[in-house]
Amino acid sequence: MKKLSYLIIPILFCIAACKPSLSVTALTGKWHYAKVAHPNANPPDTMKTAELAEVAPYIQFSPERKWVIVWGGKFLSHGSYTLNGSNMNMTEVLPDGKTRDFVFYVSELTDTNIIFESMGVDGSKVTAVKAP
Repeated sequence: MKKLSYLIIPILFCIAACKPSLSVTALTGKWHYAKVAHPNANPPDTMKTAELAEVAPYIQFSPERKWVIVWGGKFLSHGSYTLNGSNMNMTEVLPDGKTRDFVFYVSELTDTNIIFESMGVDGSKVTAVKAP
């Protein structure tokens, strides 16, 4: 039994280490979109690199748990967020002052890359690179 625990404990640590560690500190900064895919579209599609370069989209997270999305050099959206495991619970402030809640699931987060996606038919999967 003791030998079995010597095997199980390192495996559990490895599994736990493989999940992205979401924290305000890790998210804070400007993240330039490198790839935008719509895997649930029929047929699935991905924005071409040239299209992305033309609109230069990014999402920026602040230490105050605020976010803003800029697309084509123009403000697109903004709001606040909270963290829950691998999820970012987003609250978007709409033009009329009302709010809309949605979730971004984060499947990867490193010092330089993030992959997050929204669910549902209109869901998108974004790969972004952190600005230096």
